[in-house]
Amino acid sequence: MERDPARVVAFSDAVIAIAITLLVLEIHPPHDTRHLLHGLATLWPSYLAYAVTFMLIGQVWANHHIMFDHIRSADRVVLFLNTVLLMDVAFLPFAASVLAEALRDGHGQRIAVVLHGITFELAALLFNVIWWYARHDRRLLTTTIDAAGATAIGRRFQLALVWLGTGTLLGALLPVVGMAVIGAFILYYWLPIAGEIAKVRRRRGGADQT
Repeated sequence: MERDPARVVAFSDAVIAIAITLLVLEIHPPHDTRHLLHGLATLWPSYLAYAVTFMLIGQVWANHHIMFDHIRSADRVVLFLNTVLLMDVAFLPFAASVLAEALRDGHGQRIAVVLHGITFELAALLFNVIWWYARHDRRLLTTTIDAAGATAIGRRFQLALVWLGTGTLLGALLPVVGMAVIGAFILYYWLPIAGEIAKVRRRRGGADQT
């Protein structure tokens, strides 16, 4: 019996939306309104943790859709792995709060950056496992993606695993460097993949010819 993954995607969207919304609740307005501008400026660690985490969760959401666009059926293994992924995503507002607090106090920054990085590293690992499982013997993939496209998506997920892992390790030594590496990952990872664009163009060309 094949299970339509649409409900998996809908539930995942809801969890991701809640997690990404909770991020802003960790930014508390300053109590001293007599020096409001200064108080708002001192919240920069919260702004930084919010922006970085928001954009990374946005990438989780985008790539979750890319992945499930090509999964035609979700068995119990996919449901379990996706549940663990969502559990990790739901933890991210806490990790962002810890990071902001450490940056504000100037203490525990290494641990905070590592905690933040490991949380996203786990998400990257789960993406790789889900995609590897789904594309094994192509038993769960749709016919809309060929081997080259499946490989291109797999490489994207593998790159995330290595890049985030590198940023996390560097963050254990130099928190600023670790966050810079992860920040560069955000900028790069939104770029399109040449193989995916070419494949879409070929499909469109083929559709025009039919």
